[in-house]
Amino acid sequence: MVKKLIIGSRGSRLALIQAEWVKHRLEEANPGLRVEIKIIKTKGDIILDRTLDKVGGKGLFVKEIQNALFDGSIDLAVHSMKDVPGKSPEGLRMVAIPEREDPRDVLVTEDGKSWKDLPEGAVIGTSSVRRQAQIKTLRPDCQVKPIRGNIETRIRKMKEQKMDGIILAAAGLIRSGYYDESRHFAFSEEVFIPAVGQGALGCEIRQKDTATAKIVGILDDPATRRIIEAERGFLNYLEGDCHVPVGAYGSITENGMVLTGMVACVQTGKRLTARMWGKDEAEKLGIQVAKELLQQGAGELLAAKNI
Repeated sequence: MVKKLIIGSRGSRLALIQAEWVKHRLEEANPGLRVEIKIIKTKGDIILDRTLDKVGGKGLFVKEIQNALFDGSIDLAVHSMKDVPGKSPEGLRMVAIPEREDPRDVLVTEDGKSWKDLPEGAVIGTSSVRRQAQIKTLRPDCQVKPIRGNIETRIRKMKEQKMDGIILAAAGLIRSGYYDESRHFAFSEEVFIPAVGQGALGCEIRQKDTATAKIVGILDDPATRRIIEAERGFLNYLEGDCHVPVGAYGSITENGMVLTGMVACVQTGKRLTARMWGKDEAEKLGIQVAKELLQQGAGELLAAKNI
């Protein structure tokens, strides 16, 4: 019987909150189990003076943690699914995807303005090309300023640099205890398409570690997993990463799953979207939405790379 598990996590406050949530759930479900958290520095945490598309993409937040799984120094990795590129490397598997937190994007201002109420030429902080492109779609007059760091750092920079607002993930604000309806405006998923996997956590283990799989598997939420598989099927078919503004949002209805996919352009604010319903395999639905967007001309936007 497993008596101890070591979770590998990034060292940011939000990442540790997420890892602590997993730790608590596992210990609660398995009396006698001791779970420890090991902080692992990733390249994405170290390089903060450049946007992700300039230093290699989202894989920068997971590679070192996955390497720790391979060398056996940790038993379980807790990721934000929006940071996980493609599929798990051979030898690893995503054993659990817990119920998703709010997937929306949030405009953070000092007084809770919506995007419609921002002043002409407003300065908005975000390092995400997906967010840059979509704010340009909604408000072509807005100026976008790159901004990175944890939630606290970004809010501080917003005030110091006198930005009109910044765009953050609702899930991160909620988990960190920062969400405030009086100062935060949540975009609807239709108006502002979220990142693939935004708001969802992924618990990754070694492929052959059946003992850990039995313990961690209880955290899996089948509905969330199915949705994330559809969104990631969309992303993988397009071979998208943070070099291009790609987003997707899935939900389950009485008639099956509905998936909305998006590809946009930072320079022009042009945005292409496609929405489909399906009852078949989740990944297949994602691929169908991707193909529909390619028929609309998304290939040109993907090729532009927005760099």
